[in-house]
Amino acid sequence: MSDFHRFAGTDNYISTDELSRDVNAAVALGRPLLIKGEPGTGKTLLAGAVAQGLGADLLTWHVKSTTKAQDGLYHYDVVQRLNDSRFGGGDISDIRKYIKLGVLGRAFRADERVVLLIDEIDKADLEFPNDLLHELDAMSFHIPELDETVAAAQRPIVIITSNAEKELPDAFLRRCVFHYISFPKKDVMERIVRVHLPDVETHLLENAIVRFYELRRVPGLRKKPSTSELIDWLVVLIRGGVPAEDVARSAPFLGTLLKQEQDIDTAKRKLAWA
Repeated sequence: MSDFHRFAGTDNYISTDELSRDVNAAVALGRPLLIKGEPGTGKTLLAGAVAQGLGADLLTWHVKSTTKAQDGLYHYDVVQRLNDSRFGGGDISDIRKYIKLGVLGRAFRADERVVLLIDEIDKADLEFPNDLLHELDAMSFHIPELDETVAAAQRPIVIITSNAEKELPDAFLRRCVFHYISFPKKDVMERIVRVHLPDVETHLLENAIVRFYELRRVPGLRKKPSTSELIDWLVVLIRGGVPAEDVARSAPFLGTLLKQEQDIDTAKRKLAWA
């Protein structure tokens, strides 16, 4: 239990007490940490912060709509072996050289404990999470071509992100520690921004944050502005030399915050200063 209270955020990642407790609970239990939250709440960045905070390497598996569980385990390059047999590429009896470990396989084979990020798991097929149940439980998998089992030398810290595009299976959820990252409140947002823009002028930051949250409250937006868009907006305001007083009266460079024509039109109708 010596690791239970170790993660508490980093200089570059502001973690709430509740989030830190759930990270440490997942580490102590040896279970995956499932993170949900709207875009821009730092779900993906969390894995890098945990790796930094715990002094571990980070491996990342970016999930796509075509991703299969097998992709993370290993790949047997049959085509390369066939080409070698036809064109004299060496000893094709050595199957091992045609076996390439995937991200999960490399995490299991690592000599030291690593942090494994499975990013946006809900992009894949509905069966994808279920297909990983055994591997994440047993922390091992079998390679029939080699008649060999790959078992984790050190149990990786697994962080899984989801944008809630699909419901995940109950059997999968039971094996996870769950945390929902709420969108930051104004005081936390100010701390986050100052991590990225430590020299931002206080009055400009305060006015920009007021405008930002007013925009987020506009009903009917298809895509609310996120943290990354607020930071981009502030960078543009700073480089454009826009005074804080102008931001108090209007929202210059609105297209940095809103990315849909419909949303810009909606904001202009609902907000006098937009």
